[in-house]
Amino acid sequence: MYLRPLSSVFSSDLAIDLGTANTLVYASRHGIILDEPSIVAVNKNSGAIEAVGSDAKRMLGRTPESITAIRPMRDGVLADFKAGEKMLDYFITRAHGRKFLVRPRVVVGVPSEITEVEKRAVIESAMRGRAREVHLVNQALVAAFGAGLPVTEPGGNMVVDIGGGTTDIAVISLSGIVSSRSVRVAGNVMDEAIRAYVRAEHNLLIGESTAEAVKLGIGSAAPLAQPIAMEVRGRDLTRGVPKSLTISDHEIRTALDASVSAIVTAIRQTLETTPPELSADISDRGIVLTGGGALLRNLDRRISNETGLCVSIAEDPLTSVVMGIGKLLDDFNLLRKAALN
Repeated sequence: MYLRPLSSVFSSDLAIDLGTANTLVYASRHGIILDEPSIVAVNKNSGAIEAVGSDAKRMLGRTPESITAIRPMRDGVLADFKAGEKMLDYFITRAHGRKFLVRPRVVVGVPSEITEVEKRAVIESAMRGRAREVHLVNQALVAAFGAGLPVTEPGGNMVVDIGGGTTDIAVISLSGIVSSRSVRVAGNVMDEAIRAYVRAEHNLLIGESTAEAVKLGIGSAAPLAQPIAMEVRGRDLTRGVPKSLTISDHEIRTALDASVSAIVTAIRQTLETTPPELSADISDRGIVLTGGGALLRNLDRRISNETGLCVSIAEDPLTSVVMGIGKLLDDFNLLRKAALN
């Protein structure tokens, strides 16, 4: 009687959306099993990992000098190899209930304009983090799969995936990318723009978490029907004491305008390089937004106004990428076509 190797008995293929802000893990036959911030807390004296994910995020801005909370991902790619390896090891082990014999096949979504060096960094980190084999796939392509677009058909589909580190734009037909662009302007750049604006205009220093909360609370890409405001707390840079103020949606829209304009410009540049036949399809079908950035108020309206196209938001934009990768786990032929390595 044939017996499978022990490694395959414990192996469960994983789809990983290795995002700059959050990492999502999807397991075959189980769905999404993990959604954690892409953050690692490291002890600077010993080099030991103190916390990963949500536990590490709670430490942002609150750690003693001996501990630093860092983001291994920057602009959608792995910037800190050692921390990234530890983070992947932690997530993969957690995904399999801490079974140390597990060596899964892992498929990871990456930006379209990732370099060969950056590809190798992700692959090597995942391999050292207990993966048996690693496949890389284009984030925009799998976001289209996850959003339910008919990308296997001979027709043009356009998806804009706005994550934490990058915005990936692609025109897709017959399961392949016809035209694409990736810009390193997304959620994190928006957060930094808010911090810079509040500092310059109000002389108030706010943290990363506060800037993100402001973006989610009152951020918008086009004027709102009803003005809204939010109380912001930070440190007065003149007096060095805690201070709070009320900030309006108009101010935050001003802070975000350069980032939104950069995304719109990248979309228009992608449309300019799209074959005429597929352009006609996109004119009929419109553009679909995925990723956390798609939730910025009135972003769909702003893009529609500037491109003249219909723009819609995926049903669950935050999970489109990982759900798309998950579909590839069940279709090896499709994975082989989509894999970048």
